[in-house]
Order: sequence, then C-alpha cells, then structure tokens
Amino acid sequence: MRILLVNVPHPAIGSRIPKEQLPPLGLLSIGGPLIDDGHEVRLIDGEFGPMPLETLVAQAVEYRPDAVLFGHSGSSSGHPVIARYAAMMRRSLPGSKIVYGGVHPTYFWREILAAEPWLDAIVRGEGEETVRRLIQAFEENAPLDAIEGLAFHRDGVPFATAAAPVIRNLDDYRIGWELIDHARYSYWGGKRAVVVQFSRGCPHLCTYCGQRGFWTRWRHRDPVLFAREIAWLHREHGVQVFNFADENPSAGRKPWKAFLEALIAENIDVTLVGSTRADDIVRDAEFLHLYKQAGFERFLMGMENTDEDTLRLIRKGAKTSTDREAIRLLRRHNILSMATWVAGFSEQTDRDLFRGLKQLISYDPDQIQALYVTPHRWTPYFREAEGREVVQVDQTKWDYKHQVLAMQCMPPWRLFLWVKFIEAACQLRPRALLRWLWHPEPKIQHAIRWYYRMGRRVWFHEIFSFLFRDHAHRRQFTLAEFVGQAQDAEEEAMTIGKRPATIARLAEQVG
Repeated sequence: MRILLVNVPHPAIGSRIPKEQLPPLGLLSIGGPLIDDGHEVRLIDGEFGPMPLETLVAQAVEYRPDAVLFGHSGSSSGHPVIARYAAMMRRSLPGSKIVYGGVHPTYFWREILAAEPWLDAIVRGEGEETVRRLIQAFEENAPLDAIEGLAFHRDGVPFATAAAPVIRNLDDYRIGWELIDHARYSYWGGKRAVVVQFSRGCPHLCTYCGQRGFWTRWRHRDPVLFAREIAWLHREHGVQVFNFADENPSAGRKPWKAFLEALIAENIDVTLVGSTRADDIVRDAEFLHLYKQAGFERFLMGMENTDEDTLRLIRKGAKTSTDREAIRLLRRHNILSMATWVAGFSEQTDRDLFRGLKQLISYDPDQIQALYVTPHRWTPYFREAEGREVVQVDQTKWDYKHQVLAMQCMPPWRLFLWVKFIEAACQLRPRALLRWLWHPEPKIQHAIRWYYRMGRRVWFHEIFSFLFRDHAHRRQFTLAEFVGQAQDAEEEAMTIGKRPATIARLAEQVG
C-alpha cells in the first residue's frame, strides 16, 4: 500500500521558536515497520514553514496514498489542528483510509469518533505492531474487530477493541530514519539533531502526568544496540545532537549505566540532552562522570514545585533537598540543569508565588521553565481539579504555556505577570548572567547563550500574545463540564502479561 505519514504544524510556541525543527519520532517509529512490511511510505512534515494547510493537502493528493496516518506528540493541544487537517484530507482523498494515533485519541476515542465520522480508525497505545496489523487488514479488506488496540465505527457507533499488549522488546521495531532528510533538522543552535528514545514509561506515580499511563510500564532498549544506533546516526548522517524523548530514561540504574558505558566505547563527540528525576541524579552520584563522558550537556528535571505540600499532593515522590543536591552535582560535572516549576496545582496567593521564587533562586538552576498545570482527564490529578473553573477554552493552548484552570485568589493577568517575573528573575540574576558571560567549557558556553537567545524570543512573544492574541476568560463551567468526567480508571492504555518471569525481569530492570 501507499502510506502517507503526516506531521501537522503545531501552534505551540515551542514549535515556532526557535526556527529549528526536530523530526517526528512517533511517525518514524511506525514508518520503519511499515517499510519493512513492503509498503511504500512517505512523510510530509508540515512543521517546516509552517506549511499552509492547502499546501499540505495538495502534496498529499499528489502522492495518492491508500492510507493517511496522523499523529502528534502535542497530545490534547494538537488535536484541533489534526481534526481540521483530517477533515480536509477526507474531502480531497475520498478513497483513502484515514488513521489517527497518539496520546489524546487513545483516551478521547469516543468523542473523536462521534464528532469526526471521516476517521476510519484510531490507534490506541503504542502503534508499531497495531498499525502493521491495521494496514494488513485494510489491504485484505478484512474486519478490524480482532485487532487489539483500535477504535472505529461499528454499525455507526464508536467501538473499541481490547487494549493492545505493551511491546516487550523495543528493538523489534526499527525507526524509519530513511524517511527524513537529516540536513533539514536542527536544534541546540543550528546543530543537526534527532529525537531518540531509550525507554518508555515511568515507574513513578505522579498524579498529573499524562504520559505514564499511556506507556503503561517502564521498558528500555538494549543498551549496546541503542548506543550503536546513536553512533551510526552520527557517523553516517552527521547528527550532532540527540534529544531524549524519554520521561525517565535513567529509571533502571543497571541498563542506564550500561548504555552510558556503551556510548563512551563508541568514541564519538555528540551532545545529549534529556529529562530525568533529581533523585536519579543523586542516586548516580558515583558515576555522573559517565554522564559527562557520554555527551550529556543538559538535563531537564521535572521538579514541578518547591512546596513540599504540593509535591505530596501530586505524589511526586521527591524532596526539595534532593532537588538542590541534584543541581549541585550536575554543576560539579559541568552538566547544565533545567528546573521546571509549575503554577496552579492548587490555590496560590502572591505570598506563595514569592516564596516559590525565592526557593527557586536558592536552588540555583542554570535554566528555568515556568509552566502552568494542564489537567488530563485520564490522570488521577483530574479528580483533584475537576471542580475548578476553566479559563482557557481553546484547546490548542492546553500546552503547559497557557493558564487553563482558574485561581480563586488571582485573576489570569496577575498569575501571568508572576510567571513571567519568576522566569526573568531566575535567568537575569547576577550569578546566572555571569555564567552567560563566561564558562570554561566552550560547548556549555554555546548551550547557555543559545538558550538565552531562544528564551528572550519566547518571553517577549508570550507577552505579546497574552496582550493581543490569547484571551483567557472565566466561563461559568467546571473542568469536568468542559471535557467530561474523570477517566483515571482507563489510565493504563495497554495490557501487560502476568507471567512471573516477566514481572521479575521488569522489577530487576527498574531496580
């Protein structure tokens, strides 16, 4: 079959600033297995430009695909854009199958199918194996009922098959790197870049996380094979920067250390950036030098808040003392730390926000990302927030950079001022500016200055947008009234076998 993978342009600020793009790993991950099955596969990446809707549809029509596959890592904020594009695709390609996958449709399949009758199927959970079976069924004109992990219209009514099992061996499905021109993708200040993934899932129980349940269980790739793939991308395609998509790649201490050692053995000069937990950094204090030797230049640590009561509320499982120690350890090894701080988990006053600012400054991270809590219906946190009022009804702005939930003690404009002030105060304090002026390691100096250039553009863009484009209004309805009732009973999107050997193996990996 002729299969078209479509990465639609996303309106989020992070997609437009800086003018650098990273390849869509999710679509490449299903593209590789489809190519190996003998299908003709093409990718259209609408993020470049961004590509006007009419141009994207025209290119699709020119390709004449048998099936069009949409997916977006933007989750809920990406859905309105995909819905609009998919509707146009149906009008322009009436004979093509249209398939949609990702985090948001995995949980909102009922509402999406009811509102969008032009969709032929929704892939729920991991897509590599499910999409292979789906395309085979399309090719053979076979029924879809026996394929796990799907949702579709049956007798005109939205219907879902049983959840698909998690993929136990992530190395069974290769990434379709041949679908992209590596020269077009860059990050970290114009360096050729890709997104990679060592592991999927997270063993921790943070109640607000929209990704943990989607992956269901934490698993990892073979450390040596993964290191070999990174080395191949560097040597054969000139890739310099590898951005880890993992929620928590270091959750398993043994496989993580094995990967670091395997990559060091490849003897390549690359830049690695990713996210992890502060307690993993502290746990690995004795071999953090391996992090540096492997090429890590920055870690984003999801600290989420500096208030112990809030951390307990969201079951972060972290301590402020550990956060401080992680930042100190990373600095000792010349690895940049980025701290995320999220406003709005609970009711906050001016005093609370000022205390949070002082605590953040005392942590002394190299970089800061101040965000807003964005509730997902399938997470346990949703039950905590379902009675709060919604101030942002445009779901393209449910991207962590816009306020979604109302604050009883504070109007949106004042919370916005606080968030912008917290960002500016942390990045413009004398100690941070001294690091911007001079750092003994040129690669780290480049990273610091690139982030300041990007951050300056984002900061002013957000202020302009808040004043003239984005209008948050208090509508008299609650979160539950706006998006529906809590769905945390369906949080785990896939199933996992209960064979004792499997459970023991997973426990050993995480431990």
